[in-house]
Amino acid sequence: MKHWPSQLFPIIILALLAGLTFWLQSRVATDDSRHDGKLRHDPDAIAENFVAQRFDQAGQLKYRLAAPYLEHYPDDDTSEINAPTLVIYRANTPPVTVTADHATFAAKGEIAQLRDNVRLTRAATSTRPELVATTPDLTVNTEAGNAYTDSPVKITQGESWITGVGAHIDHNASTFVLQSQVKGQFIRSRATP
Repeated sequence: MKHWPSQLFPIIILALLAGLTFWLQSRVATDDSRHDGKLRHDPDAIAENFVAQRFDQAGQLKYRLAAPYLEHYPDDDTSEINAPTLVIYRANTPPVTVTADHATFAAKGEIAQLRDNVRLTRAATSTRPELVATTPDLTVNTEAGNAYTDSPVKITQGESWITGVGAHIDHNASTFVLQSQVKGQFIRSRATP
């Protein structure tokens, strides 16, 4: 006659030991995630009242960025800037000044996403009055010399004005292309005697 309880006892002990082993391993297993702060969105550098300039290969000033406050974040290599003033230069044309309440610059500073009260100003010349464009946000590619927005835009030059939704701006060609809902008023400047 077989004694089932005596034969099940070793199997029950082995199952209990296996269960305890898995439980103990899960409790003592090391966490492989990084704890060095690289995955958090915390600033690693702060600058106050700074000015940054970029020059082209010929040594000519390409653009100048100034702001009262900057925070750099290492996790995505971006910089958050308060009240930036970006001045873009091109030979034989007046400089273009872009201001905003806030901006985010990508890793190498080539792409800037400006937001809140964005104002783009092209200085007046002897033949043209100052041009001012306003929009809630603007993405600027400082290296390519262009910018775009999908938001409403208002452009004024002297007494003339134009509004639309969405714009592509090419500083190299000195063009504004409004995408939709365009309306405006053009007032020809009077000739001087």
